[in-house]
Amino acid sequence: MKNKFLPFLIVTTSIIFILRLFWVQIININDVKLSNKNSVEKIYNYPERGYIFDRNNKLLVENEPFYDLMIVPSKLKSIDTIEFCKILKIDKKLFIDKIKKAKNYSRIKPSVFLSQISKKDYAILQEKLWKYEGFSVTKKSNRNYLLNSASNILGYISEVNDYEIKDDSYYESGELIGRQGIEKAYEEKLRGVKGVSYFQKDNFNRITGRYKDGIYDTIFKPAKDINLTIDVDLQIYGDSLMINKFGSIIAIEPESGEILSLINAPNFDPNLLIGRNRSKNYIKLKNDTIGKPLFDRGLQGQYPPGSTFKLINGLIALEENIITSNTKISCNEGHYYSKNRFMRCHCEPGTSNDLNTAIYNSCNTYFATIYKNTLNKYSNSSEGINKWKNHVESFGLGNYLGYDHPLGRPGLIPDSKYYDKWYPNNRWRAATTISNGIGQGEILTTPIQLANITAIIANRGWYKTPHLVKKISNDSINSKFLDKKHTSVKSIHYEKIINGMFDVIEKGTAQNSKIKGIEIAGKTGTAENFIKIKGKRSQLTDHSIFIGFAPKENPKIAIAVFIENGYWGTRWAAPIASLMMEKYLKKEVKRKYLENYILNGNLMEEYLKPYTKNNFSINEWG
Repeated sequence: MKNKFLPFLIVTTSIIFILRLFWVQIININDVKLSNKNSVEKIYNYPERGYIFDRNNKLLVENEPFYDLMIVPSKLKSIDTIEFCKILKIDKKLFIDKIKKAKNYSRIKPSVFLSQISKKDYAILQEKLWKYEGFSVTKKSNRNYLLNSASNILGYISEVNDYEIKDDSYYESGELIGRQGIEKAYEEKLRGVKGVSYFQKDNFNRITGRYKDGIYDTIFKPAKDINLTIDVDLQIYGDSLMINKFGSIIAIEPESGEILSLINAPNFDPNLLIGRNRSKNYIKLKNDTIGKPLFDRGLQGQYPPGSTFKLINGLIALEENIITSNTKISCNEGHYYSKNRFMRCHCEPGTSNDLNTAIYNSCNTYFATIYKNTLNKYSNSSEGINKWKNHVESFGLGNYLGYDHPLGRPGLIPDSKYYDKWYPNNRWRAATTISNGIGQGEILTTPIQLANITAIIANRGWYKTPHLVKKISNDSINSKFLDKKHTSVKSIHYEKIINGMFDVIEKGTAQNSKIKGIEIAGKTGTAENFIKIKGKRSQLTDHSIFIGFAPKENPKIAIAVFIENGYWGTRWAAPIASLMMEKYLKKEVKRKYLENYILNGNLMEEYLKPYTKNNFSINEWG
């Protein structure tokens, strides 16, 4: 039996070996092997990068051609270096450095020697390129951003680095990749898939035709165009309102979760981060440590939400049966919440507020009391604050929202473990955390989270994950942006809160923000603002905050405005939100007096105070 099986095994093994050898050496000639052939030149065919439009099909990003000078070090011959450098407008040192870099990358694979050569310079180079063996030109396209706006949304593209090449085999040296914003988040959609062609060359390094009649060639797959949810007219208008102010404006269509505007101030021209001057411009933007234009305040800024958070505590108290809409709480210019500890309030002595008046008067005492009572409903403070946190997190706070932009911060909603670290051995109570009742203390939120909260209230208890892409050509958006997410608070409670928000505009803290013919529901907020100056914690002018939606019934826009060092909410944030609503809903702004006030408003002195003055005042009434 052994004697019969052994020859069979030898023959079978030999056949398998021969077939495998045939496959490897004849059929499966891979890209590396073809690239190693001196007689074969590989040329990539790049699809044009996808165009980007706004929600109304207005073009935001297009492409323009440029040329990369490629080098294969193993194919280099002796050349006239002086003439070559003169054509390219570079010095000999840079030439040597580029050669060295190319050799370090690969002696046999092409890499970029000089990128983004203009049409004019390419025309001169083309005439003499035949003299310089080892060099070739690849035509590509770069981005052209058509407006000086939305740089934080769009992002930019630049050459891949060594780490990215190692991480993703798709990319080779000199190729472009999306950086930040939509360019990064939707890179695979916007880039398409490059094709490759192999060409046979003769002993004079001239192309004689396609290698093996093109059997190894691949065709490129076209990129996809993208329509953003952004209304570019609203975006540009918001940018104008934010001149000489730092902060963010974020508007959402409540029913769909589509982001109508995502304004970051200060803004910059996105074209600064493309082309050969990108690095220099990037460093300049990064070194602006006061304005921080590269820091997206709307997505990355974590701030106390101030009085806007009172709405959440009101909803939780209703859900937990701590109050009804008729529950009244007395306020005497503030609230004693612990021994010798007093929380100030602007209500006059003897004021008695129900939920409605507490909202439009923004009563600290009312909301501090219902917060404390919510926690004290449970057997201990730990259980109470964890229950409270669960409610708050159902509004999308304390975590990443999951929108389609690479930047973001989770904010902070404290729980029992958080306070156990600061007050060990159970040495804290509801009163210890009382500032949470009015949106101060340890709570941190981002402006986009505040905008989403507003959309939730407008929808009476649900939201769709905010997102920036409305449509992708021949493709669908992520299904997670279509799913409804419900909070832990029943829908029946929201109308009580909305009525109070309506009165904020009609007779409360934001009466300066009324729009004729449009019912607005909103809430002002003011948040304390601290920084370190020379290692010492110092207080600056408060932040100005407003959240609101319109119309009150069947809302079309929900908005959050956050103005750094902007005093109280009614001073800057509320009027700006009101103008944005009018612009979106009526397509024109008729309140020119208010518009001019905002357009001419300048808060730069506030931002410069800690850097130019040893002693300065804050929260001035001027």
